[in-house]
Parts: sequence; C-alpha cells; structure tokens
Amino acid sequence: MNIEDLIIASVDDHIVEPPTMFDQHLSVQHKAIKPRVLKDKNGADFWLFEGRRAGNIGLNAVVGRMREEYGCEPISFEQMRKGAWDIHARIEDMNANGILASLNFPSVVKFDGELFHQFQDKQNALILLRAYNDWHIDEWCGSYPGRNIPNALVPYWDINETVKEVKRVVAKGCHAISFSDNPALRGQPSIHDAHWEPLWKVCADNNVVINIHIGSGAAAPHASMASPIDAWITTMPISIVNSAADWLWLDALQRYPNLRIALSEGGVGWIPYFLERADFTYEHHRAWTHSNFGGKKPSEVFREHFLTCFIDDRFGLKNLDEIGEDNIAYECDYPHSDSVWPDSAELLLAQFDGLTRAQIDKVTHQNALRIYNFDAFGMMGGREKCTAAALRAQAAHVSTAPVSYGGPAPLAPGEVQRPVTSGDIAKMFAAVSLADGELDVSELEPAE
Repeated sequence: MNIEDLIIASVDDHIVEPPTMFDQHLSVQHKAIKPRVLKDKNGADFWLFEGRRAGNIGLNAVVGRMREEYGCEPISFEQMRKGAWDIHARIEDMNANGILASLNFPSVVKFDGELFHQFQDKQNALILLRAYNDWHIDEWCGSYPGRNIPNALVPYWDINETVKEVKRVVAKGCHAISFSDNPALRGQPSIHDAHWEPLWKVCADNNVVINIHIGSGAAAPHASMASPIDAWITTMPISIVNSAADWLWLDALQRYPNLRIALSEGGVGWIPYFLERADFTYEHHRAWTHSNFGGKKPSEVFREHFLTCFIDDRFGLKNLDEIGEDNIAYECDYPHSDSVWPDSAELLLAQFDGLTRAQIDKVTHQNALRIYNFDAFGMMGGREKCTAAALRAQAAHVSTAPVSYGGPAPLAPGEVQRPVTSGDIAKMFAAVSLADGELDVSELEPAE
C-alpha cells in the first residue's frame, strides 16, 4: 500500500460554527431569533443564543498551531486556521491531508446539540436546530458533494419531533445523527426506557447511524486538580467505555438487526478486553441478572451493531480480529489537538504491518462509506480522483507550516516551568465560563 492507492474517510472531525451559519436558513418571520456573533472588549468572538453568551468559540481548534501553543485556546476566528470554520478552506485542508470524506460534529452548540436543549423557549430551539441541520447538510456538506458526510442533530427533548426530524433529514440524504452517549445525564429517560423506541425504529427503518461522541453526556473525570493534564488527555477517548457497555446491553439491538451505533472519538485499542470482559460478565452473571442476548455473545452483538474509530492505534490494528475488521474506521479529529493533520496519510501507512489490502481498505474508507450510506466515489466521478495522492495534488498551494498565534504568558521572575495540571486547564475554562450568560450587548460590535 502506498499513498497513490490510499483512500481515507474520517468519521470524526469538528466544525467551528461560522458567523453566517443561520443567514440563509431562517424564514423572514424567524429572523428576530437569529443568533449572532459578537466581539467583546477583549477581542473574543462569541455567539449570542437566546440572549445568552455561549461558550468559547474556538475551543480546542488548535490545528496548524505550533504545539507549544496548544494550551492557548483561540478566542476569535482570526486565532485559528480558517479551515476550522470556512468550508472552502476546509476542503483545501482535507486535500492537503489526503482526506476524501469527513463526518463533522458541532462545537459551540455541543456535540449532541445540548445548547438547544437548554433553551427556555423550546419552539425557538426547534426552529434553530432545524436551521442548523439545513446549513450543515445543504451548505457545509452540499457545497462540495462527496466530501462531507451529513450528521444531523435531533431535538431529543421531544421524541415526536425527534422522529419527524430524522425523517426530514433522511429525505435530504442524511443518514447519521449525533445523540447523547447518556441522555439520562441530560435530564432525559435512560436509553433502556421505552420512551426511545420510536427513535430506534425510525433509525433502523431508514439506515440512520446513531453517533455518540465522547463527552456528549458522560465526561472523562480528572483524577485531581493537581494531576498533570496529560493523564486526563490519555484517558479521554477510553472514557466512552461506560457508555459503550450501556449501549451494548440495549435490548433494542435484538429487535432491530440493522441499528448502528458509532462510538465517536473513542479509540479501539481497549476494545478487545472490553469484549472479553462483556462475554465473561454475561456467562458468569446472567443466571441472576437475567440478561439476554438472544443466544449470542455480547461480543457478537457488538460486531453486528457498533462502529469504532482510531487516529493512531497500532495495538488496536494488530488485534483487528478481536475487534472486527468491519467495525473500525479512521478519524482525523480536525481541528482538535489530537489531530495529526497534515500527516494522516503517512502515519496511517506506518500502522498497517500485517494487514491485508482488503483490511486496509475497510478501515481507511470502506467501512465508513458503507455504514454511513455515502457514495463518495460516485459523487467524485471515480475512485482514481479519491486517493490521497490525487487530492494532495490539488493542494500544492496550501501551506501546512505550523503558525504562531501568540504563546502562553512568559514566566514571572523567579517562576519555574512546571507541568500543566488539570487545575490549570480548569481555571482557564472557568475564566471563559464566567463570561457566559446574560449580558448587555448594546455596546458590542458584530464580529467580522
């Protein structure tokens, strides 16, 4: 395998929502509720939703920065790579990285659209959520057919509207939704409640994948505020494990054979033991827990229903048989700090020892395109236009050199450099959150 043959589809990337997101997707009577992007006195760009300031606009959009500056979260569009929020620049960056297709999650409105769930006026929330989906499907994904896999939000505070929205976006060609990994932590019923049966049915009937992204309900805990932040970053992907177990025991998987769950940004190296433990638990405890997998092992059910993804995971790929070669896809995680842009192709090729050509094709693009019902080759006019080499040939003009946007504050006299801790990052996020909430916007300027 070489770069001339390699085709890459990423099932986990992110969008920093652009200021123009709602401009073309709200009717005249709804223009009054259109959220705006403003700039505060410190130069920070922020969204105003329902009269309240939303979180840090450039949270973790650090791709393309010097790595020494990764901990300095961008506060304005000017402090991040344009591909984070501009679809035209994003396609250029995808080309430079050799990425054919990408599935993207929101940022400011949260991975599962949680921001809309917090609205006091749920009718306005529904209108804006639909407008987000129209922008995402028609504008972000529709501007370059074959390049971005649509991924819709659903108003899961209302199950009837959720079912309607799934049917509406399917009619627009979208076969993926982003959902909470644990809606019980969002004040909604557990996934094991009959409340969700209409959602399972509409997704199964329409081949819609349910994406549950890390941090979309459950969150990776910090060991302590004194712990090096590296410890938290290390365990962040694996934090999906509790939710993975919860979903694996979902009895709807037995009623709907084609229901698909994607563990987004969760990694794969931990899965062999997870499946071994699930099988042991079922065999050892089912006599008193009354679990029922319909005559199958939990590991078999996992391989029939779950999609996982990896960035750099040699151990996981070496144990492909234990995970399932039809269950793994690649993720780029652009523009987050874990992203290996613009070197995805080279780092992928270095992980393929012992894999067959058929297995490589599955984990790099075939599984993703099949499961998300996305005909990238057809929309792009043929496979030969989709390889990493062919795409990079279109990006010779794109600079991928690291850029400095201004690093951390210099050390004070006598201060000694020390490891960054969870407490340091918590303080940084707390400073951002203190700016959130209701505010007087009469003297603030619109962002450029």
